[in-house]
Amino acid sequence: MRPALFLAALAIALPASAQFTMQTSNTTADLRGIHNAGNGVAWASGTQGTVLRTEDGGYVWQSCSMPPGAEKLDFRGIQAFDANTAIVMSSGPGNQSRLYKTTDVCHTWKLLFTNPDKDGFWDAIEVLNPDRFLILGDPVDGEFSLFSSTDGGVHWDKIRDHLGLKSNGGEAVFAASNSSLIALGKDTNFSGTMAFASGGPSGARVFLECPTCSAGRYIAHTVPSPKGESAGVFSIANHEPDLLVAVGGDYAKPDDTTGTAAFSISRGWTWTAATTSPHGYRSSVAYDASTKTWITVGPNGTDISTDDGRNWRPLHPNPALHETEDADRNWNALSLPYVVGPKGRIGKLDPAALKP
Repeated sequence: MRPALFLAALAIALPASAQFTMQTSNTTADLRGIHNAGNGVAWASGTQGTVLRTEDGGYVWQSCSMPPGAEKLDFRGIQAFDANTAIVMSSGPGNQSRLYKTTDVCHTWKLLFTNPDKDGFWDAIEVLNPDRFLILGDPVDGEFSLFSSTDGGVHWDKIRDHLGLKSNGGEAVFAASNSSLIALGKDTNFSGTMAFASGGPSGARVFLECPTCSAGRYIAHTVPSPKGESAGVFSIANHEPDLLVAVGGDYAKPDDTTGTAAFSISRGWTWTAATTSPHGYRSSVAYDASTKTWITVGPNGTDISTDDGRNWRPLHPNPALHETEDADRNWNALSLPYVVGPKGRIGKLDPAALKP
């Protein structure tokens, strides 16, 4: 989807815990792509063909060479394999949706795939392993676009499912944080099941891959969320295959708390609205296994849940003394411990921030 970019006072004198340590990105690009590859390596991406990388846990962010012809591209998704290798996806109408790959520390790039649908618009990419990629796009001719590669992006097939991928009027996917498409159980016991989320005037849904279902390969399930062209589910994540959390709301009303989070304990088949919602529209959600905490970010703040998405509260009511007043806000996307946002904002979550 082509969204516009929108961006208990403390009673005693003890300093608040730090939230995000601000990083120096040396760019003013709007950043929406972020992927922590581990061992101190992370990659980020954004507007104007921008790609960044760090090898030292964010102490230094290096600017990559720009992929050929990417000066006006908006790289909203990035997936890294290691310090040398990554793929980056641009979102835009028709052939402005592209996929590039580097294997030499981003000195050079190879164009892997260009959207063949002139009316299409890519929203997210999921890398299951070095060979298997899946790209999700807005509906074309009334059906969501899914492209699959099983050979590392050399060849691509469009998944055809004229029943399961059918869209409702005005329904689309939000290219907000490259987290509207996920593989369930990828980080535990990967089952091969995919899920993606949508929104629009007819309401929000989560589509679940079901290869054994006679009704179709994908089955859509309603999620309690606001309805409207700028509203729906923007991000989904799972801790275990059966436990999913969805966040979103209405990006045109960033302070509205209505329907900004829901959870499922049935692998996405049924959804329940959060009892206490995040305090505004949220564009990305992630799970921190070390503290058993869910974290979600957006324009007006950061919220956490310690009961699997049922109740949310601000990460911290006030920034620490050494933090700026906006340390918890103006964020687009998460790949813990990193978070990115507009005007080149990159933050790193303080390890103590999620501790009680």
